[in-house]
Amino acid sequence: MKIFFDLLPIILFFASYKWAGSNAEQAAQWLNHYLGFAVSGGSVGVTEAPVLLATVVVVVATMLQILVLKALGKRVDKMLWAGLAVVVVLGGLTLWFHDETFIKWKPTVIYWLMATGFLITEIVLGKKMLRQMMGGQVDVPEAVWRNLGWAWVLFFAGMGVLNLWVAFNFPTDTWVSFKMWGSLGLTLVFTLAQGVYLSRHMAPTEAPAESGKQG
Repeated sequence: MKIFFDLLPIILFFASYKWAGSNAEQAAQWLNHYLGFAVSGGSVGVTEAPVLLATVVVVVATMLQILVLKALGKRVDKMLWAGLAVVVVLGGLTLWFHDETFIKWKPTVIYWLMATGFLITEIVLGKKMLRQMMGGQVDVPEAVWRNLGWAWVLFFAGMGVLNLWVAFNFPTDTWVSFKMWGSLGLTLVFTLAQGVYLSRHMAPTEAPAESGKQG
């Protein structure tokens, strides 16, 4: 359930973009009627309507995530606050300037913020955030945690670069699909590889001592 909640903005971005792609005139009319004031010139064209509608949806979805967590009395992660700030700023610029360039930068900015967070927390401060995220139940040498910290730093940095390469070398449709399926798939593969790496360095479990000898 938590995974679905975390992925909800991406899922809604993808779904709304695909819907608007098949109903571009209706999407443009809706945007002009309700959000014309937030668009330079006050008018949204049919060709730009899909990505602009998807941008509005992802901004609203991210806001709702935080409101739901607040309503349930749960802690809002710092990265979610950062994500909200990034999507509001870049989403607002996308809408105002009719320019999808800004929202295409959003995943990269988030990835690089996460890379920076891991670099500072795991490497510089040595707080072993990964170990805390796993509940402190995984027993491996300190060097393994440090290697994993560097791995996540490089992964997020690389994903940021990859997003830009796809965003500005392929059609927007391809970028939207990559944002939904490609980035999710790569993250899943990397996470599984991390699990394999951890399993190879975990201390063996000791067999329980015998309670007594049989006579």
